[in-house]
Amino acid sequence: MADRYLHLTGTATGRFMTRKLGLPQPARLRRWTLETPALTGPVLHLTAGDSAVTEELGAVLAVCGPEVVARADRPAGIVLDATAVDTAAGLGAVHAALHPVVRSLAPGGRVVVVGVHPSPDDHHQAAAQQALEGFVRSLGKEIGKGATVQLLRIAPGAVAGAESTLRFLLSPRSAYISGQVIEVTAAAPDPVADWAAPLTGRTALVTGAARGIGASVASVLARDGAHVICLDIPQAQEDLVRTADRLGATALPLDITAADAAERIAAAAPDGLDILVHNAGITRDRRLANMSADRWASVIDVNLDSVLRTTDALLKAGTVNRGGRIVATASIAGIAGNNGQTNYAASKAGIIGLVRSLAPRAAADHGVTVNAVAPGFIETKMTAAVPLFIREAGRRMNSLSQGGLPVDVAETTAWFAQPASSAVNGQIVRVCGQSLLGA
Repeated sequence: MADRYLHLTGTATGRFMTRKLGLPQPARLRRWTLETPALTGPVLHLTAGDSAVTEELGAVLAVCGPEVVARADRPAGIVLDATAVDTAAGLGAVHAALHPVVRSLAPGGRVVVVGVHPSPDDHHQAAAQQALEGFVRSLGKEIGKGATVQLLRIAPGAVAGAESTLRFLLSPRSAYISGQVIEVTAAAPDPVADWAAPLTGRTALVTGAARGIGASVASVLARDGAHVICLDIPQAQEDLVRTADRLGATALPLDITAADAAERIAAAAPDGLDILVHNAGITRDRRLANMSADRWASVIDVNLDSVLRTTDALLKAGTVNRGGRIVATASIAGIAGNNGQTNYAASKAGIIGLVRSLAPRAAADHGVTVNAVAPGFIETKMTAAVPLFIREAGRRMNSLSQGGLPVDVAETTAWFAQPASSAVNGQIVRVCGQSLLGA
């Protein structure tokens, strides 16, 4: 469904009216297209304090696409190296670096603050580095003009492993992500032969792929070179086959809750899976006092238990190849809760627990990363059916003052799925325009 308010604020009359009334003025976001695959303009590389990784970070930025400069009148992006900030006084260098330039950031620009993990052994360093999180989240809420702000924490020796993440954050692919904290481990990135098609030669399976977000995920993975197996319930077979045919993919009509689901998935991928995307999900909303046991159980079974069962079985059988990627779909509801969705919120919070627990063990035992996307208000048929005023509130209650698109979730999933994202593990990234709800 079209966002008429967003269209209105794109007109001169609409801008005048909304400014006078003090209403949100969302900027139209520029997402990835063949015509606009990169940011338009240079990226400023700034440093706060005496960083030991300035040169190494500069070398990584130099291969990420945009021109990297020390000064620019209208930068498309700003990367601030704050890894050396380890005292409260040192935070002054963050202000000194960004204060003179943040106003000149181009509309739709990107700000990435690079830090390190707060130390459990040095409470001064921990305080300073944790302060960066509050700084980034606040700057993301005030920067406006469709710009986004992120905090990227790198482990010692992990600068090279941050390339795929910096490429993603400094591109139109991350248009609906802001105020996020992303951690990069010291794991070595797998090589990418062609950044235009980084998933070439890899096999992906996407559940719930007949329509909506799942179809968009399948489309972006296919665009990036993967052979995709599209899975959805047999009742959606017509839409499933249509999606698969459009992408040159394989259709697999299957109820993911079936007892033999993992075995049938393995049979459909005789050479194994390199990417497993758990996207299938349902809602059966009621307040708890009015919710039947059947409504509760069906949501938990589809959204959480089936993910646990199939993931365990596919890892145990070796169906997910070494170097593989598992990406699950959580939700902002699992972080902030939602009225009438105790079952759904519980299932999505459970996905977050799964990722945090399984990620380090899957990497150690199977060479597989496990991450999750947590969508906020995404424009789909489901949200189009939401009553008008609730829908409008959902659209405006984020820093970008608009709903996201299925492709925003898909682009984030594709970044997790890249070979070069080996160092990104155990992360839950909210695709919500920095929702004003939740942490």
